Amino acid sequence: AYNSLRGGGANMDVLIAMGTTAAYFFSVYNAFFRPTAPGAMKELYFEASAVIITLIILGRYLETAAKGRTFEAIKKLMSLQAKTARVVRDGGELDIPIEDVVVGDMVVVRPGERVPVDGEIREGNSSIDESMLTGESLPVEKGPGDSIVGATINKFGTFKFEATKVGRDTALSQIIKMVEDAQGSKAPIQKIADRVSGVFVPAVIMIALATFAIWYFILGDFTSGLISAVAILVIACPCALGLATPTAIMVGTGKGAENGILIKGGEHLEMTSQLDIVVLDKTGTITKGEPQVTDLLSVGEMAEDEVLKLAAITEKGSEHPLGKAIYEKGVEKYGRIPDPQHFEALPGRGVMAELEGKEIYIGTRKLMGEEKVDLGDAERAAETMEAQGKTAMFMAVDGEIEAIIAVADTLKEGSKEAISELKSMGIEVYMLTGDNSRTAEAIAKKVGISNVMAQVLPDDKAREVEGLREQGKLTAMVGDGINDAPALASADIGIAMGTGTDIAMEAADITLMRGDLRAIPAAIHLSGKTMRKIKQNLFWAFIYNIIGIPFAALGLLNPMIAGGAMVFSSLSVVTNSLSLKRFEPYTHRLR
Repeated sequence: AYNSLRGGGANMDVLIAMGTTAAYFFSVYNAFFRPTAPGAMKELYFEASAVIITLIILGRYLETAAKGRTFEAIKKLMSLQAKTARVVRDGGELDIPIEDVVVGDMVVVRPGERVPVDGEIREGNSSIDESMLTGESLPVEKGPGDSIVGATINKFGTFKFEATKVGRDTALSQIIKMVEDAQGSKAPIQKIADRVSGVFVPAVIMIALATFAIWYFILGDFTSGLISAVAILVIACPCALGLATPTAIMVGTGKGAENGILIKGGEHLEMTSQLDIVVLDKTGTITKGEPQVTDLLSVGEMAEDEVLKLAAITEKGSEHPLGKAIYEKGVEKYGRIPDPQHFEALPGRGVMAELEGKEIYIGTRKLMGEEKVDLGDAERAAETMEAQGKTAMFMAVDGEIEAIIAVADTLKEGSKEAISELKSMGIEVYMLTGDNSRTAEAIAKKVGISNVMAQVLPDDKAREVEGLREQGKLTAMVGDGINDAPALASADIGIAMGTGTDIAMEAADITLMRGDLRAIPAAIHLSGKTMRKIKQNLFWAFIYNIIGIPFAALGLLNPMIAGGAMVFSSLSVVTNSLSLKRFEPYTHRLR
């Protein structure tokens, strides 16, 4: 109470201190200084002060114990960290503390052991239990070249991996930090409670003084006035109001982390339940992002084998999934692919490379148009492929069309189900892609999306999202790639697939570690349930005070009972928030 007053404010401790101090000194006065008739009972309230303070301390102990359970998600995550790592040094294997592992160390993991840090497998194959990260119980097959995350469990084979991230940089450390930050943040609804609390304490003090004045100066009863004022100060303690929001936010974000849904803050948790529009990127979000070459049609003078080899060389430096598919097809057939003499990525259009004096372009119609390439009959062949949901790319060499390369991606499991559920919740679903309109429409039809924005360049994705927001609708953008980062940042809620790039996850407000679209309705259900708990908490905190203060003012409430009721109010709020721990967002459906 003293520290609060020194800081220029007044919190619940000030109310308790004022009430118990008044009762104590009134009792001292009655016991030692006020004359009474022989045999008359002295009005003493020492026990009231003692019992109130005891109840407050007991309540805070129980409250702290209950609030401690809201941190179980973080404790559970921290307990997953391995304590030691087996590294290869000086030709032998050596067990060292995990803190001593450095980037570049070769680490050995045997069956049943936890992976100590993040890295990339160099030797061996295994099945990895990533449930701590994604919430998904099925193990994931891993082999050379695959990335691996610390704290996951090696189920079967022995393998060696190169450490790429250690200490605070590991995925587990980043997840723990994100959850800690989210649990310490405030939802917008908390700001309302804070403003109410700011005026509540002074108002309660005024009500208590007014009650005392009426009892003493009008009704002539000093004792009843004092006891009523003390009861008001005790029962009006706004601690339940202060606990209503943060406890629910802590449990809600922790529950999300347990289910592979990482929410950066209370504001984002609150807004998620209010979404009007969800915009989905296509490649890597609706589809697996693992396209494969389905057609290679030579329309020029080159043989198909020559086309494939030249295309693989051209796409060798590409980071785009479509380009990688062409390169991998070339590796599959020819083995090692040489480097081009010059390579340039053309975002949203394709790539350009130079090889042995030849200038090669692979990309969209727009790119061919910019380079004045006449497509001729290749246009109709490409349209046929696109109508089948394939992405057709044109290949031109020295300004002449040589081939059409078609690539197709498969839908992610659960994409159609997730989109159907979002629509059943009254949310508009859009697909935003740089792919051509025919391919985009074919994919959209398969998953049940009627709103399609196709042939959108990376720089324009953010502009399209802004356009939806300007309609006054709360908009979420879901993506996984570097080119999605500006759109993720522009949306009211940016949602990144955990299987995507670090840049996308950095720009997002929510990260879905499973990379499963079904986590979006799950996050919305979790948000809605958390907000309902917060509103329930605030309602009962206000009702408790609205009912309790008049009873106390009328002299119908003993200060000791008021203290017990105040403690019960706080515990009921924390207990209500903790009931969120039983909520399962993936199995919940709106009734």
